[in-house]
Amino acid sequence: MASDPDRNRQRVHQLLERPGNEKCADCAAADPEWASYTLGVFVCQSCSGLHRNIAHISKVKSLLLDPWSASELEVRNDVCFDYDQWRNCVICTDPSKWIRAKYERKEFMCVERQEPYSAGYREGFLWKRGRDNGQYLSRKFILSEREGVLKYFNKHDAKEPKAIMKISSVNATFQPAKIGTAHGLQITYLKDNSTRNIFVYHEDGKEIVDWFNAIRAARFHYLQVAFPGSPNSELLPKVTRAYIKEGYMEKTGPKHTEVFKKRWFTMDERRLMYFKDPLDAYARGEVFIGCKQNNYTVLSGFPSTVQGSHWQFGITIVTPDRKFLFACETEEDQKDWIAAFEAVINRPMLPREYAGTFNYNQVFTFLSL
Repeated sequence: MASDPDRNRQRVHQLLERPGNEKCADCAAADPEWASYTLGVFVCQSCSGLHRNIAHISKVKSLLLDPWSASELEVRNDVCFDYDQWRNCVICTDPSKWIRAKYERKEFMCVERQEPYSAGYREGFLWKRGRDNGQYLSRKFILSEREGVLKYFNKHDAKEPKAIMKISSVNATFQPAKIGTAHGLQITYLKDNSTRNIFVYHEDGKEIVDWFNAIRAARFHYLQVAFPGSPNSELLPKVTRAYIKEGYMEKTGPKHTEVFKKRWFTMDERRLMYFKDPLDAYARGEVFIGCKQNNYTVLSGFPSTVQGSHWQFGITIVTPDRKFLFACETEEDQKDWIAAFEAVINRPMLPREYAGTFNYNQVFTFLSL
């Protein structure tokens, strides 16, 4: 006669064969090998790690390695919340936020509990960093999908916005370390063909996440209208984007005889921007990074005639027009930046990247160090 552990293990495999249990309850990955016995769902290994972050709600076990008791075997993904329902109402990039919304806040058990991420309109107050003095002040923000804009007001009762950001050029990314608060968000948009940075935060982490998701939902709607017929798989990566790399390097001028100066660099798709301070509103200059088919290359080190950098780990970017020289503080930083540049240069350019380029090299050359 089979022992209790053996019978329980057989029962686990029988549960896996039920319709709906053949995929992860959270991300739809096939053949889950873990389960939350407190929530009653099967999950993949990746999502099981996220469930450990909400241990007060979810207790997970391996289907293959851990022993199971009879009381833990009520596992049914088919009664779980609808993943497709969530995907249609929230365009979310962070699985941990999705899992917390799903199990902690229980947003997807019924429609009235769902946050209005894709309602097309959001209004509220965020702490915004001043462009010149660096002071954070409460500002009213309005997101309007119908108008295709995100705007903010300097005064709570102001009728005219201080700035209007077109959704077509808006990007949002979490920047807690850069901003210095756990709930910091960096919003960028194009203003007079230059990238404008806005840094905001909110004391409530859920509030800033809701703003982030609302911006993503508005961006997704814009892309659906701008590119009709395009599959969601092509549109979703364009909704918002994280920067390829950020950090300090030293740079010199176009003659390569100027003093090297320490600057903060941000690699955003094919645009390499540099700032005097990481929280500057505008970049001091930008350089376009093309592809190897257009004679762009990245080299380790400097030309033999170059001197004057404080940091010794050099990088040379060769473009059709000139060479750009940078210096890194450590060899590890140098390798990381070279890898980032190579990833961009080795990727063929898209038609929209050709159409959207202007003479970044000239801008980079003539703006101040």
